[in-house]
Amino acid sequence: MFEDLTYKLEKALKRVRGQGKITEKNISETLREVRRILLDADVNYKVAKNFIENVENRSLGREVLNSITPDQLIIKIINDELISLLGGSTSNLIFANQPPSVYLISGLQGSGKTTFSAKLANYLKKPNYKPLLVACDIYRPAAIEQLKTLGSQLNIEVFPQRGAFAEGNGNPVDIAKDSIKYAKGNGFNIVVIDTAGRMHIDEEMMDEIENIQKAIVPTETYFVVDSMTGQDAVNTAKAFHDRLSFSGIVLTKLDGDTRGGCALSIRAVVQKPIKFVSLGEKLDSIEVFHPDRMASRILGKGDIVSFVEKAQNIFEEKEAEKFGEKILSNKFDFEDFKEQIKNIKRMGSISQLLGMIPGLNVAQKNVEIDEKAFVKIEAIINSMTKEERRKPGILNGSRRKRIARGSGTSIQDVNRLIKQFEEMRKMMKRISSGGIKNALKNFKYHYN
Repeated sequence: MFEDLTYKLEKALKRVRGQGKITEKNISETLREVRRILLDADVNYKVAKNFIENVENRSLGREVLNSITPDQLIIKIINDELISLLGGSTSNLIFANQPPSVYLISGLQGSGKTTFSAKLANYLKKPNYKPLLVACDIYRPAAIEQLKTLGSQLNIEVFPQRGAFAEGNGNPVDIAKDSIKYAKGNGFNIVVIDTAGRMHIDEEMMDEIENIQKAIVPTETYFVVDSMTGQDAVNTAKAFHDRLSFSGIVLTKLDGDTRGGCALSIRAVVQKPIKFVSLGEKLDSIEVFHPDRMASRILGKGDIVSFVEKAQNIFEEKEAEKFGEKILSNKFDFEDFKEQIKNIKRMGSISQLLGMIPGLNVAQKNVEIDEKAFVKIEAIINSMTKEERRKPGILNGSRRKRIARGSGTSIQDVNRLIKQFEEMRKMMKRISSGGIKNALKNFKYHYN
């Protein structure tokens, strides 16, 4: 995400390193390059112009404190301006005073509306919350079935269930109104309504979404945009908002957006907050948008807060305590290791996780992260007997050969895994439970 933008900004900011004062000359040279980078990233021209002017006005004549360098000061100013550009503060999800809370999802065809609708319902499927998905796209072939399939995967009910209407038939306004009645009568306190999109904004599309909005008065209306379409997405959002006021923006496919032009422009142009970002195909790959964290990612400083939050959502407190006790008593075995691999995979893409760790964003540029590395490791562990997993010390030569054959790997792969596992276990034994995380990140997987 934004790797090209991050890499180019890092290079541009090197211009002022080692200088004792920010002068009109060095700030002008640096910001000229930053402006070019922003325009190359498909940032709206007026947005880029205002951004550079704000940074320049705040930078000129600023003395550099003893504790920081000119580039650190400029990065601080750029970081502050990026946060302001992205919205300043997090725009939290709004809930209705009287349930159900209704979220109307709109956008063009292909923007990822249907998938996001399922992701949002899944995100809200928490204790005391019971979501209902509603299929109001009666035009796109298989749109209803797509939502039903996603709902089935998530164990979330989709309205209407069966036989109520066929593709091309029915009235989306009536479906939306009936879904609210159904939700109230069946204990659903969250309703997520997926609507039809078009290849472009047209009167028929706008009339329909307006009528749905008027009929149900949703708690919030979200406009979903494909961030990879850059300025086209921004222009579409503006045209849509001029006709139908929405409360927030959702950026999809952000994990594939290396430039960042849409994310940096859309809030300033439309003057509506970015609510969520979608970062992958998995149905749990959705994040609340935090301007300060996104600014940190763009500047290559990572997002350790989101990283920790992801870990906390996966690792239960009791499970973590049990894990720590096993390590300290030297009872950590391949069964435990396999379980931790599952937890890490549940956190999301390894490439995305690395991007959240400060200092690794730019360092990982042009480095291919093999997401299938864990598959080979799991295959090796699965080819062990239960006794071998629990007692790694009994893995002699003949057992290792059998494991290699059973897992479809080489004896070298098996030996490497066992060796690194033993090294990790020894390292963990020497440290306190509070240092376990540091030890884990030193364990490298080389099974490409």
